[in-house]
Amino acid sequence: MADEEVKKEEVKKDEPEAKADGDAEQKPEGNAAKKGPGILTWAIIAVIIIALGGSGFVLGRLLAGSSAPAETAEQAKTAKAPKNDLTAKTPQKTWYHQLDPVVANLDVPGATRYIRAVLVLELDATLDQKKGTELFDEKKPVIINWLTIYLSGLTLEDATGASNLRRIQSNILDAFNEQLFPDSKPMIKKILLKEFPIQ
Repeated sequence: MADEEVKKEEVKKDEPEAKADGDAEQKPEGNAAKKGPGILTWAIIAVIIIALGGSGFVLGRLLAGSSAPAETAEQAKTAKAPKNDLTAKTPQKTWYHQLDPVVANLDVPGATRYIRAVLVLELDATLDQKKGTELFDEKKPVIINWLTIYLSGLTLEDATGASNLRRIQSNILDAFNEQLFPDSKPMIKKILLKEFPIQ
């Protein structure tokens, strides 16, 4: 029996060490358990952030789409309308009249340089096309005369370059509106240069 008691005492002495060893063994398991919830926590946070970001994106799209149907309805109307349909009922904003070519010598001493100008007039839609054409035919000699004299007064430097061409267009526009429509609003909107070669 004494041997049994000695064994029991040895077992009791070994138990705290076993418990300590068991605690040591359990602590790593506890640390592993603590790492698990840490990773799990981060995963949950990541899922929540992604879900909130996605719902914010979808909500933004839905709210932005509420004003778009008014714009798309107008765009749909214009998209459905034929672009080059000559029978469309929309009012015409402008119409065009081409003048006969005018040839004039430039003011260049010692050389014979000439310019050939073919102009197209852009006219307001309030001017009836038939009446406007009749007016241009009636006033053609006056217009051609003025244009020939004006072009003959230009030098080579005056007739070249983009800024000079815009100035020429503006001068012709003002003069034609004065001569053709002296007592009313100007009906010629633009002077377009169809040909303007200098030789």
